[in-house]
Amino acid sequence: MSFTEIYKQYDWDEIKTQIYEKDASHVLAALSKKGGRNLNDLMALLSPAAAPFLEQMANLSHELTQKRFGKTLQMYIPLYLSNKCSNNCIYCGFRNNNKIKRITLTLDQIMDEVKVIKSYGFDHVLLVTGESKGSAGILYFEDVLRLIRPYFSHISMEVQPMEQVDYERLIKLGLNTVLVYQETYGKKYHEFHPGGMKSAFFYRLETPDRIGSAGMHKIGLGALLGLDDWRADSWFTGLHLNYLKKRYWKTKFSVSFPRLRPATGVIEPRVIVTDKDLAQMICAYRIFDENLELSISTRESVKFRDNAIKMGITSISAGSRTEPGGYTADTGELEQFAINDNRSPDEIACMIASKGYEPVWKDWDIHYGI
Repeated sequence: MSFTEIYKQYDWDEIKTQIYEKDASHVLAALSKKGGRNLNDLMALLSPAAAPFLEQMANLSHELTQKRFGKTLQMYIPLYLSNKCSNNCIYCGFRNNNKIKRITLTLDQIMDEVKVIKSYGFDHVLLVTGESKGSAGILYFEDVLRLIRPYFSHISMEVQPMEQVDYERLIKLGLNTVLVYQETYGKKYHEFHPGGMKSAFFYRLETPDRIGSAGMHKIGLGALLGLDDWRADSWFTGLHLNYLKKRYWKTKFSVSFPRLRPATGVIEPRVIVTDKDLAQMICAYRIFDENLELSISTRESVKFRDNAIKMGITSISAGSRTEPGGYTADTGELEQFAINDNRSPDEIACMIASKGYEPVWKDWDIHYGI
């Protein structure tokens, strides 16, 4: 059964109601289990009833993370290649009706960016573009991977959904991970995506299947927090994750927690997601899946990121710029969204060390071919 078929078995409003109907007994039952938690447990841990148990959840999340990942934190940095986009997502600074300067980096410009990134010490890079096949398509990505592969042990990508054969081609050139966020699994999806390929809900929903079928090392999921009810979106992300883990059991998985940030010409958050809400979400996912990689970006504040380390986060970005060419030219006007934590990579590494953790710049898992 495909995930589309599974997804259609659930009603968004009904799932939301079930989450809000959970009580303390359901939360305590989920917390008392010794592993093997299911989607019903995730529902309880995401519910309002779990809020009074946040400290207990955080302690358990910390314990489970230490058991599986030790005291290490993976460091990565995004490299924005293009802000050209065919979509009109109303929450994104790259939306195609925004009157901003558009650019797709040349290979020479990319090398200039790589030199700066390597000077920071990074060995893990995330390639990001707007969704424009004409400006940044499969041939462009192949050229980029050939260019930068000698400089990084781990290359991730967050670009437009592609076909299985495209992912297979990129894997051969050194691509390790693809992040593809559904943004929201709710009924309001088309309200937020009125134009472009991204308006095709089910094509995007089936993208992780194409990635998994291609044999990708790791797949990243997530919902954009602030569009719709975060509890329901988080549960549907868990539903998607559960399906993918069973079907692509050789693949690793990660979940990210992007909160809506200010940008040129975008909407205000439709739903407010507080720091406490986000902390509950992170802990719920860790308790639900001990092996899941959890990532936090520079969208979040200094205070929150410093505290999130002990809540279950295993991967953190640092020194990020969200515009093409941002590491060599501070343009500002091109950015996808305003970042929240402006500390340098060295400052982040020092903060991690001060918490008793080791910042990891190199992905040894990939290096040893595991």
